Amino acid sequence: MITRWNPVRDVLSMREAMDRVFDDSFRSNQRQTDGVWLLPMDAYVTNDAIVIKADVPGLKADDLSVTLEGETLTIRGEIKAESDQQKFLLRERPIGRFERILTINTPIDSAKVEAHFENGVLTLTLPKAEIAKPRQITIKPK
Repeated sequence: MITRWNPVRDVLSMREAMDRVFDDSFRSNQRQTDGVWLLPMDAYVTNDAIVIKADVPGLKADDLSVTLEGETLTIRGEIKAESDQQKFLLRERPIGRFERILTINTPIDSAKVEAHFENGVLTLTLPKAEIAKPRQITIKPK
């Protein structure tokens, strides 16, 4: 039997395949194997510090745990489900335990680390130790 080529059908099946790839990719970035999801965050460097920002809407500062042990920074928490009574049609907002463990390769002055929490955004400022900061070396003429 000969099937007539239908470009619309081929485009739709390609789109469905790409949607599956992106869905699987997105989910694997959000979840770890033990059921704990990875906390998405932004990190940037200034001359004096490393700054990390993470969105955790609906939580309070007391709901978060932040530890810095040696070179390891750990952020943990849990977003609880509002209720199991609803019959969801769509559920994309994450719930459950989350964590993010980062290795900070820059020496940090742990006594000066600051954490701020405002409007659902956790901001960590990790000041670089003096040894890690760039310093200007003056050249003396002979």
